[in-house]
Amino acid sequence: MKQLMCHKKLYLKASSVLCVAFFALLFLSCNRIDPKNESQAASAGDSSNPVATNTSSSRQLDARSDNKSSSINESRQTAITKAVKEVSPAVVNITVTEVIQGKKPVVRGFGFFRHYGFVPYKRDIESIGSGFIIDEDGLVVTNAHVADKNAKKIIVTLANGKQYEAQLMGADKLSDIALLKIKADHKLPYIQFGNSDNIMVGEWAIAIGNPFGLFNATQPSVTVGVVSAVHRDFRPNPEKPRVYLNMIQTDAAINQGNSGGPLINSAGKVIGINTFIITGGTGSGSVGLGFAIPGNRVKKIIKELAKDGEYEKKFDLGMEMRPTTYRMAINNQIALIPALFVTSVNQDGPAFESGIVPGDIIIEIGDTFVQSLMHAKALLREFAVGDSLRIEFLREGRRYETKVYLRGKVNSE
Repeated sequence: MKQLMCHKKLYLKASSVLCVAFFALLFLSCNRIDPKNESQAASAGDSSNPVATNTSSSRQLDARSDNKSSSINESRQTAITKAVKEVSPAVVNITVTEVIQGKKPVVRGFGFFRHYGFVPYKRDIESIGSGFIIDEDGLVVTNAHVADKNAKKIIVTLANGKQYEAQLMGADKLSDIALLKIKADHKLPYIQFGNSDNIMVGEWAIAIGNPFGLFNATQPSVTVGVVSAVHRDFRPNPEKPRVYLNMIQTDAAINQGNSGGPLINSAGKVIGINTFIITGGTGSGSVGLGFAIPGNRVKKIIKELAKDGEYEKKFDLGMEMRPTTYRMAINNQIALIPALFVTSVNQDGPAFESGIVPGDIIIEIGDTFVQSLMHAKALLREFAVGDSLRIEFLREGRRYETKVYLRGKVNSE
C-alpha cells in the first residue's frame, strides 16, 4: 500500500513538471521573432512596448474607417448631387429696393372747418428673388417681376457671401425676363443653358433659389421633382402686362423668392427660369404646381436685351388691331368672343398681300385662339423673319384662313 502511494506521488510530480515545461515552450514559441520578419518588427516598434503596439493598431483602424467613410460618400453621390454642386456657386440672391409712390389721407382744420384730403408720399420697399450667372463676366438672368426699370437699387449676393450692386441691362415685361450685370475683379462661376426643346416629361427637375429669403450669404436651397408637363399656356391677366406660353410644369417645390432662379436637369444645364406657382386656393405655399419659362425662349430674349436693352420683333405685319367690343360684335353680327378687330392695313405690308383688309376679325394666330392684344403680341414672338404665319379671321360672318409671309422691317431712314 505504501509503495502504491509513493508511485502515485511520483506520477503527479512528473505530470506537473511536464505541464510547466509544455507551457514554457509554448510561451517561448509565441514570442519568438522570425529572422525574416525582423525588419518588420523593428519598423513596427518593440513588441514589448504596449504604447507602440496600440498606436499601430489605432492607425490601422483609422485607415480602415477612412476608407469605409470614403466608400460610403462615393455611394451617396448621384447625378443630382453632382449637378447641384456644379451649379450652386452660380445661383444668386437678388434684393431689390423700389420707390413706391402713393397718396395718404389727411385731416386738415378742426371743428366746423375740418376737411379731408390726400397728400403724396414716397417710401422704399425691399423685395427678394433669385437669379443665376450665365457668363464669367457677370451677366445675371432673372424675372422682370423681380427686377425692372422701377428698381432704385439692385443687390446681387453670391453663395460665398460677396455682394455686388447690379446694373439693369434690360427687362421685357411681356416675357417676364430681365438681364442684369455685375462687375467683379475676378472671373465668376456661371451656368450653361441646355436645350429646352428636348425636355422629357418625367425626367428629373431641380429648382435652386432663395425661397422666403433663407439664402443670405449661404448656399441656396434645392428642391427636386420631375418635369410634370410641357407647353402649358396661360390666359393673360388683363391687370398684368405678362403672357406665359409653352411653360414647363414641375412638382419641384417653388415658393416666394424662388422667382428668377434656374430649373436645371440632372446634367446641370438650365432648362428654364422658375417663375410662378398655382396654389389652388390653399395659400401662398407650393402644392406641386410650379412653372418655368423655357430656356430656349430665355436665350432668345436675353440676346436682344444685352444688345438693345429691349426685345422687339424683327418683322411688321403691316396692320393695326384692337380688341373687339360689344358694339363691334353687334355691328358685325358676331358673337362677343376674344378676338382682334383690324382697324387699318398698310398696302405695302405682308398682311395686305395675304388678303387681310380693315374690318376683318382675327380669331387665331398660328394654331392658337387669340385672347387679347397682349396675347397676340406674345404669339407673334414665336415667329421670325422668313416664317409663314397662319392667320384665321372672320369676314361678314364667314371664316377664312390665310398665310402671311414675314419679312424684315424696312428702315424708314
